[in-house]
Amino acid sequence: QVQLVESGGGLVQAGDSLRLSCAASGRTFSSDTMAWFRQAPGKEREFVVSIRWSGDSSYHADSVKGRFTISKDNAKRTVYLQMNSLNPEDTAVYSCASTRSVIITTSTAEYNCWGQGTQVTVSS
Repeated sequence: QVQLVESGGGLVQAGDSLRLSCAASGRTFSSDTMAWFRQAPGKEREFVVSIRWSGDSSYHADSVKGRFTISKDNAKRTVYLQMNSLNPEDTAVYSCASTRSVIITTSTAEYNCWGQGTQVTVSS
């Protein structure tokens, strides 16, 4: 059982940057995949980016390529989401999730552990 806690959300202006953190505790495995999802007001939750504890490869949604970067600190069991060039369309609740699936997936249903989410609001 993995516990995930997000932090770092807030209110920023368009063009600003923000760094989110997701601290994992409990039983984690190097083969686990960590991902960030977001849910904008009135919209379905969507995949943003993912990374495995093992290795450095990551997978990004087209909407955030070139702007968002996922990174990690294995010793601290913390995953980060660096968000640059933010725009109002990025406004959403950002949630950290974990899956032990061995395949690359962007499906919400494949992630069994979730954090409480952190609000990111970008003003125009």
